[in-house]
Order: sequence, then structure tokens, then C-alpha cells
Amino acid sequence: MSPVTAKSESGHPKASQVRSILRGLMGSTDAGVRAAAAISTDGMVIAAVLQEGVDADRFAAMSASLLALAEREVAETRRGKLKQLLVEGTEGAVLLVRAGEDAVLAVSTDPGALIGKIFLEARTSADKLRQCMGTTGGGM
Repeated sequence: MSPVTAKSESGHPKASQVRSILRGLMGSTDAGVRAAAAISTDGMVIAAVLQEGVDADRFAAMSASLLALAEREVAETRRGKLKQLLVEGTEGAVLLVRAGEDAVLAVSTDPGALIGKIFLEARTSADKLRQCMGTTGGGM
């Protein structure tokens, strides 16, 4: 596992609490989560705990773009509301879960991680983020 770095330069008043929730997620999934970030739906970092070498701002912007495209695709094909987004690569996966109307939890996993378990833990963490930041709705 690569070393992780924390980022919360956003100036968000709850950044420290959010980072604590992210670290809790990383510790609760038996080393299946490599990185986690809470981002705004417009791609700004609220707080992040990322593996070394990952640019938090770029990760946040790409995650927000993926989410926006997936939501449009679901709407265009009349599949209801987006529940979850999973992108799998040869070295792991990235999943996105809404954390209220204006925030998203982005999680990067190890290869072979138990995706179902991580989705459950991510949803729990997204609920905690939603409560922490005082946002409503957006259950993915």
C-alpha cells in the first residue's frame, strides 16, 4: 500500500471532521480502500486522504465530471436516479457515492477489494458526511 497524504486546504469549516470520517472509512474496510475524498459536486476538495502522488484537486475535478456524466446518462436513458458509480481498472476501482445535494464521497480501492463491502461502508460514511456537513438528500 502506498503512503497516504491528507489534504484539507479547502477552508471548509468541517474539513477536520470530514477527514476523520474518511480515515474511519479507510480503517473499516480491511485495507481495501487506498484513498478517499469528500468533494463538492463542482469538483472542489472538502477533505481528502489520498495515496502519495495523487493530485487531490485533479482527483476531485475528475470525480465530479464522472458523476455529472453518469447522472446525465441515467437521465437520458430514463433509468431513474443514479444510485452508484463504479469504474474498474486493472489495479483497482474508483467508486462515487453522493453525500448530500452538494457533496460526493470518492473512494479508490485496492485490486481484488471486496467491492460490495466497500460500497456498504462508503454509503455509511456518506451518511456521516451528510450529517456532518448539514446537507440533505442525494442518496445514491
